[in-house]
Amino acid sequence: MKWGELGTVYDDGDIIFSEGQKGEAIYVVQHGTVEEYAERGGKKIKIAERAEGEFFGEMAMFANQARSTSMVAKGSARVLTLDKRNLLRRVQEDPFLAFDIASSLAHRVQDLNEELARLKSTSGVD
Repeated sequence: MKWGELGTVYDDGDIIFSEGQKGEAIYVVQHGTVEEYAERGGKKIKIAERAEGEFFGEMAMFANQARSTSMVAKGSARVLTLDKRNLLRRVQEDPFLAFDIASSLAHRVQDLNEELARLKSTSGVD
């Protein structure tokens, strides 16, 4: 996905958004890497990393819910923020963008299904 250079630059460790915040935007990594984590029982649990060209924050925006994880810059990162209106405008300009987003989401669900199956097989839970 091509997004230009309009994003915000974050330094290493800068918080992009925090768990529990209202999700009103989707984010696209333009340069660098960001890390997704959740806090459970006082521990930080790394969920994923997103690199250049990848997006994040879509679940809370599409579901109109609070953020279920936090995102932090890992090193220097440039991140573009798109609210719903701007995302829809981009999709109108390039309808294949919607397919790219759906494809990425499908791959994430597939990865989660595989991880869930692995966890269940090692824990003996049905």
